Amino acid sequence: MSEFEKIAVIGGGSWATAIVKMLSENKAKIGWYMRSIYAIEHIKRNKHNPNYLSSAELHPEQLDLTNDINTLVENYDVLIFAIPSAFLNSELEKLTIGLDNKIIFSAIKGIVPETGLIVGEHFHKNYNVSYENIGVIAGPCHAEEVAMERLSYLTIASQDEKKAKELSKCIKGRYIKTKVSDDIFGTEYSAMLKNIYAIAAGIAHGLGYGDNFQSVLMSNAIREMKRYIKKVHRMKRNINNSAYLGDLLVTGYSVFSRNRMFGNMIGKGYTVKSAMLEMNMVAEGYYATKSAYKINEENGAKTPIIDAIYSILYGKKEAKEVFEKLTNMLD
Repeated sequence: MSEFEKIAVIGGGSWATAIVKMLSENKAKIGWYMRSIYAIEHIKRNKHNPNYLSSAELHPEQLDLTNDINTLVENYDVLIFAIPSAFLNSELEKLTIGLDNKIIFSAIKGIVPETGLIVGEHFHKNYNVSYENIGVIAGPCHAEEVAMERLSYLTIASQDEKKAKELSKCIKGRYIKTKVSDDIFGTEYSAMLKNIYAIAAGIAHGLGYGDNFQSVLMSNAIREMKRYIKKVHRMKRNINNSAYLGDLLVTGYSVFSRNRMFGNMIGKGYTVKSAMLEMNMVAEGYYATKSAYKINEENGAKTPIIDAIYSILYGKKEAKEVFEKLTNMLD
């Protein structure tokens, strides 16, 4: 039996729901862990997640739903984590079962705050998971468009090409196209960085900058991303591929982007706390900004956009003044 006969999704949010929907096109049975018993019972009765992507029709007869993470991990060989990075560590602390013999794919777009590591590195260093058993599900793709069954593209990355192809077969379908990559580090770092650049795009919009500036900002962002990733993990990669540039663009421009929304509110004068309370969602880029800035203190890549966002979110500098200076650093 293939290891990919049994796949489980860990998380109850938008991305977890979207992944379950994608898998349900091809898989007869899918494990699904979420904390909320209420959400589990609602899905069983009403065939949709009451809290996220409620328009997405789910098929309870295909789902092995549980709020016990240990039961799920014990029974499934392939685990897809789709928990906001800020909450990953607290969920993993519930585990009494080892992960070293599991295949783990991350759909998390951020850095684990407690360790300052991307998710793959966190599993490798803290849970003894081999890099051969670690993979990444990367964009460009918004969960909301998956729910609407709009054509979407995903990149499945793993150092083990066979595993990437196996998961790709489980996910692709009528409205999902996939490609495989061996760049687990670059795709994870780019997924983290693009959220920071989306915050920058949102702040610019909130301050009243227009499309002309936005295009310059995004052009500089992809070059900054290339410099940053080259410092943390050097290998041959084309930064203009969809997993990098495409994901940056959709996150920077889309109305579905919570990081852009968060940035827009900051640009309009909201405090970080008030913006988060009003959104009632996690903006991964907020946490990623601090981690990315700290990592780069050691690596020394030229990152004027990351530095600017860090000074606004954590240095409490005025967004208007910071962006006036930033405009003179871009080309």
